Amino acid sequence: MFFFDLDATITKAEILQEIAEKTDKKEQIDALMKNVSEDVPFYHTFIEKIMVLKSVPISTVRNIVNNISLSDKIVEFIRENKDRCYIVTSVPDVWVDALMSELGMQERYFSTKAISQGDYVVGIEQIIDKGQAVRQIVEETGCLSVVTGDGNNDAQMMVVADVSIGYGGVRAVSPTVLKCATHVVYSEDRLCQFLRQLL
Repeated sequence: MFFFDLDATITKAEILQEIAEKTDKKEQIDALMKNVSEDVPFYHTFIEKIMVLKSVPISTVRNIVNNISLSDKIVEFIRENKDRCYIVTSVPDVWVDALMSELGMQERYFSTKAISQGDYVVGIEQIIDKGQAVRQIVEETGCLSVVTGDGNNDAQMMVVADVSIGYGGVRAVSPTVLKCATHVVYSEDRLCQFLRQLL
């Protein structure tokens, strides 16, 4: 089974940052991230970002997400091998569900579960444990697992995977991922070539 991070792997931008830049939240997000060091746990800043962005209507966020450029060759690989692929993202479900439908992956993704009222996120029900998502599918299917991602929180799924690929085709691979990845690639072509070798 192939597991893909969404941010800066399938998308060519970091989704929460893109939402901030397309709304009036960029200054708040930039201020929040200004003094964050590598040792600050991912989920600490993640929750703070969600709290800033939750005042943006869900419909507006979906529109922003649906207009982010995608890594076409990775998307092609996923579409060709849909029954063997999953997307695992920290981004709340109500913000990415339309994109997942567009990709044909509405039944094959894991994400953070948001609490919404009307057109707004009002809280978080459950933050995704990416490692647990991979373990769940591996236990259900008995298949080998191949994980691709770039950020600190992707290390959760890399440490439980049979093959873990740090992908630096959109932004730098995080030091945490570099420590636990079995492979690192820096181009979409090379990544897809390698994935096809693993089919």
